[in-house]
Amino acid sequence: MTEKDKIRKYEKTAEVTAEEPQQEVPADLQDEAPPEGGGETSEEDAVAQLEKRLEAAQQEAQASYDRLLRTTAEFENYKKRSAREAQDFRKYANETLLKELLPVVDNLELAVKSAREESNGQESLVDGIDLTLKEILRVLNKFGVQAVEALNQPFDPAFHQAVVGEESDKHPKNTVIQELQKGYTLHDRLLRPSMVVVAKPRAEGGPAQPDENA
Repeated sequence: MTEKDKIRKYEKTAEVTAEEPQQEVPADLQDEAPPEGGGETSEEDAVAQLEKRLEAAQQEAQASYDRLLRTTAEFENYKKRSAREAQDFRKYANETLLKELLPVVDNLELAVKSAREESNGQESLVDGIDLTLKEILRVLNKFGVQAVEALNQPFDPAFHQAVVGEESDKHPKNTVIQELQKGYTLHDRLLRPSMVVVAKPRAEGGPAQPDENA
């Protein structure tokens, strides 16, 4: 094919294309034009809504987690408090009974002391009472009852009950110089305070007290 033939072929093709009717655009679509930037705005709104929902869900999850932590802490405190109360109940369940036995101990101690001072030949009876006293003390110790140290100790209002103050030059101020009645503790709780006499300094220029042993 020569150059002239090619030119004629292209001219015919162009004529046929020009004669074909152009497709008309529907009238309802001719006036519609896509809004400028409309697609981008819609996507931004959707993203913003998703972000708000995500933030609300995160806040709700954090609030639920905080409530869970508080509930767990309260339950742990309740278990500890219940265990402590149960332990205290076991330790001090016999407190009333043990306290009622203390006067019996007092009477036995006085009986042994009085009998030994008289020495009227009833040593076997005294020994029997002494053994009974020791057995009762052993039982009391088994249940956590201990005697309070008082004699020659500094006065402690938590464990001692001062009955009277006595002037003394031989003992420091507020020292227990005589025990009238023994005190006892049950574990770490005071069962009965010691009734004691406490030393106090002699008044300046006051008369000296007579010696009871003279």
